[in-house]
Amino acid sequence: MNKKFLIKWASPARDDINEIIDFIAEKNKIYSIKVLNKIKENVEKLRTFPSLYRIVPELEKYGYFIYREIIVDYWRIIYKVENNYVFIMLVIDGRRNLEDILLKIILLREDEI
Repeated sequence: MNKKFLIKWASPARDDINEIIDFIAEKNKIYSIKVLNKIKENVEKLRTFPSLYRIVPELEKYGYFIYREIIVDYWRIIYKVENNYVFIMLVIDGRRNLEDILLKIILLREDEI
């Protein structure tokens, strides 16, 4: 019997997905529902196969192998697996430069220390 993992969405990732879907819905509500369903379907696969998707290449080159990504249309869903959990960390537009985004996040976190 396959082990089942629990999926947890980090608060920023939930905010990301809501913003993306709201943005798409302003122009095309039907497409926004399709995108949301595709994201949910792919995330659900992680319950049984958490290593199904690739390691994030921009992080892998810096030695971070714990982050993986699902690509759905233009969006990248970044997640990590710990114990019995899959944590959805970030959802971003794949046309943006992930390295720049991560650098900004790290710099913001530095200000919080």
